[in-house]
Amino acid sequence: MPAAELADEGPGSQAGSRPRHPLSAEEIRDVNTRYHDVAAEHYDSKWGIDFGEIGLEQVGGKVRKALGGRPGRYERSLEIGAGTGYFTLNMMRAGLIERATCTDISPGMLETLSGNARRLGLEVETVRADAERLPFADGSFDLVLGHAVLHHIPDLAGAFGEFARVLAPGGTLFFAGEPSRYGDRLANVPKRFAGTVAPLWRRALGARPAPPAEGGAPEAALEGVVDVHAFAPGELRELARGAGLEQVRVGGEELVANWFGWTNRTLEATADPMDVPWAWRQYAYRGYLALQQLDRRLLEPRLPAAIFYNLMVSARRGTK
Repeated sequence: MPAAELADEGPGSQAGSRPRHPLSAEEIRDVNTRYHDVAAEHYDSKWGIDFGEIGLEQVGGKVRKALGGRPGRYERSLEIGAGTGYFTLNMMRAGLIERATCTDISPGMLETLSGNARRLGLEVETVRADAERLPFADGSFDLVLGHAVLHHIPDLAGAFGEFARVLAPGGTLFFAGEPSRYGDRLANVPKRFAGTVAPLWRRALGARPAPPAEGGAPEAALEGVVDVHAFAPGELRELARGAGLEQVRVGGEELVANWFGWTNRTLEATADPMDVPWAWRQYAYRGYLALQQLDRRLLEPRLPAAIFYNLMVSARRGTK
């Protein structure tokens, strides 16, 4: 596909090419609530979420990329689909946010977030809320943000309208970690490769196959239906503009780091966790971080956004 087409599959293409099942909006919300409630307890360990120096560096780098430079300090922030607090808590630790409100559709996630905040000595307001119906007054926040959340929301136009409504004049919006439609298809290549070589990989490490999950694997049963969108850059741009936001920017992140990460994650998922050596885990983790830097410094500034695994969008509300 030519680079020009990759750079912007315009707004006319359908967001949501990813759905596996024809669920209604209420069913999508229910499935996401149940899945994230089950996943909350071990979510941080599963996805390598960090509240130390690495987390500060990763979140800071994403914020700078999304906003196109050094971020300011925001007095009142609202995170949509905050999960366990990865973005807000690290931004507070970096001194970028003064007062934070975190919403999520999952009570389990908000409970885990509150525990993380207590351990870090941070004070955060948590509110269970649907992104399409936010329980806040107009102009309540200087910053509205989210990470890996838009692809779970059924009514994106309605949600962006709410984001713009609760933003104060001159306020900033950014969302990162959203799956790119073309990048999502590219990610299937390392997954298929890893699935093919997994038996040889386990044999080389002396690892047993992964045991069956207890209780019928409720999380695994829901995981295939919680993601309902993958995006072209133009779709995110038009959603922001359609809500009346200005200075809209869309960028991409993670290419070779994504291929490396999905290869290793797919291999590890086939093995008994107790048999995966510490040295392998260190190799996979440190290699992923190193390739993130390669993407950030060499590839992201030069290649079209659509080929990257993740997209980010930022915008501002006008001052009038």
